[in-house]
Amino acid sequence: MRPEHLELLACPECRGDLQLSPGAAMVEGRIERGELACVRCARRYPIQRFIPRFVPSENYAAGFGFEWLQHARTQYDSYTGVPVSEKRFFEETRWPRDLRGERMLEVGCGSGRFTEQAARTGAMVVSIDYSVAVEACHASNGRLPNVLVAQGDIYRLPVRFDFFDKLYCFGVLQHTPQPEQAFMALPRHLKPGGRLAVDVYKRNDSLRGHIGKLFGTKYFVRPLTRRMAPERLYRWVNAYVRGMWPVARVIHRIPRLGRWLNWRLLIADYRGVYPLKEEHLLEWAILDTFDMLSPRYDYPQTLETVRQWFARAGLEEVEVHYGYNGIEGRGRRPGPSVGG
Repeated sequence: MRPEHLELLACPECRGDLQLSPGAAMVEGRIERGELACVRCARRYPIQRFIPRFVPSENYAAGFGFEWLQHARTQYDSYTGVPVSEKRFFEETRWPRDLRGERMLEVGCGSGRFTEQAARTGAMVVSIDYSVAVEACHASNGRLPNVLVAQGDIYRLPVRFDFFDKLYCFGVLQHTPQPEQAFMALPRHLKPGGRLAVDVYKRNDSLRGHIGKLFGTKYFVRPLTRRMAPERLYRWVNAYVRGMWPVARVIHRIPRLGRWLNWRLLIADYRGVYPLKEEHLLEWAILDTFDMLSPRYDYPQTLETVRQWFARAGLEEVEVHYGYNGIEGRGRRPGPSVGG
C-alpha cells in the first residue's frame, strides 16, 4: 500500500480512522512492512509484504488461498490472450469503461483477474480477499497507483461506510458461512447513488435440478474433499485431470452430452465455451475442478432468494437474473446519482 491509501481504510471493528505507526519500511514510495493503528479503539493491524492484514492468514478460505497461489495468472486475459475476464466484468457490471475519479471496491479478489479489468477503468480500486490469495493479486496488480490490495473479512470490511461509487463481488457469496449476511454487509460501503454488482451459484429446485444432483458427482465427493488439506487435494486433482484429459477430449465429441459427461466425471470442460488454447483449457480444468471440490462452504441460491436480498437491502433499479456464474444481480443504493 501507499501512504495516500490510508484515507480508503477504516478499522473493521469500530470504523475509526487508521494511521501509520512510526518505523514503517518503505520501498519506492510503498509501505512494505509496518503497522496500522486505529485512532479510536487503538487496535493494531500489520502491513506485511505491502498488504495491510485485518484477518489471520489461516481461516476457512485457506483452500482458495492455495488455489490462487497455484493459479495466479491462469484466468488473466493478459496471460491467455482471450478477453474472457474483460467480457464478463463489463457485461456483468454494465458499468462504463472510463470511471476516472470514482472509487471502486472489489470484495473477494482472488488472484486478481477482475482487478486487472477494474484498474483499467481508471477508478481507484480497493481489492479485498479473506485468503492469502491477496499475495497473487498484489503480485499482478499491487504496483499500480490506483490499486490497493488488502486482506479482510466480508462481514467486517476494513473500508469506510458511505464511500464507494461502485462495488462488485463475484464468485464469493456462495462460499461464505452465511451468504445473506455477507450480501447485507456490502451496500453500506456505497455512497448514496452508488452501484452494486454481485453473483452467486444458482440452486435448481425443479425436478430437473433434483435429477442433476442425483447424477452430480460433485455432491457425492465434496463431503470428503472439502475436509482434505488443500495441498493433498490439489495433488489428487492435478494427477486425475491430467490423466483423464485425453479421455475427456474424446468424450467431449459426443453430441449434446459430451461436456455434461465430463463435468460429471469431475473434469471442468470449457471446450466450446471459451476460445482458449489447449494448454489453457487444461489449466482451467485443473483449477475449476479443484475449485468445486475444495471450498468448505458451498451454498447456491434461488432467483427469488437473491431478489429478496436486494429488497431487504433497500436497493433500487434492481436486476436479478440468470447469468454468469449462475445468478447475477445489480442494484443502486438510494440517493443522488453518481453517474455510470
